[in-house]
Amino acid sequence: MTRRVFVPAFCAKRKTAFSLLELLLTLAIILILTTLYWGPSKASRQRALQTSCQKNLEKLYLALSLYANDQRGRFPVVAGAKTSAEALDPLVPHYTSDTSVFVCPGSQDSQLPSGESIRNRRISYAYYVGRSPTNQDVLMTDRQINTEAKKAGQLAFSSDGKPPGSNHRQYGGNLLSCDGQVNFCPPKSAIALPLSAGEALLNPEP
Repeated sequence: MTRRVFVPAFCAKRKTAFSLLELLLTLAIILILTTLYWGPSKASRQRALQTSCQKNLEKLYLALSLYANDQRGRFPVVAGAKTSAEALDPLVPHYTSDTSVFVCPGSQDSQLPSGESIRNRRISYAYYVGRSPTNQDVLMTDRQINTEAKKAGQLAFSSDGKPPGSNHRQYGGNLLSCDGQVNFCPPKSAIALPLSAGEALLNPEP
């Protein structure tokens, strides 16, 4: 005679039902996968950083133009300046107190105290000293790989995402012209970046 074992109904149901913990874990996995699939791509994030950087340079151009209007058409020139921060320091705070515009959002540079001198601070942008609003060349750029003149097709920005010249990693950098136009440039510059007599390219502090 076989012995029959009584199994309570609630025990039998537990074998086929999901626990609350299992349901929550499944929902969490679905949420993570959805975020990864529909989240912003690297390319779209990079474009957003490039656009933010361009807006910074446009704001800086406004400050530079105001300065030039007060200085008989001359952009800032500081005798003995060795970095772009030293050369651009006359802009703060009279022509702009928003020091955040000196920091590229794609760089690793820290934000600057608002309205304070940038002379001894680390900024993100290179500056061509000695140019005027009537000049047809570039006035400011993202940090470059060096301070030399460059022919079209030569490297201006990092090609491997490593410093120097890597504000936007290996993707290139922005160029602000003396007329206020801002364009994005690949690591190898599509245009010449010359230096005439009396001009110098100053990079930010390393």
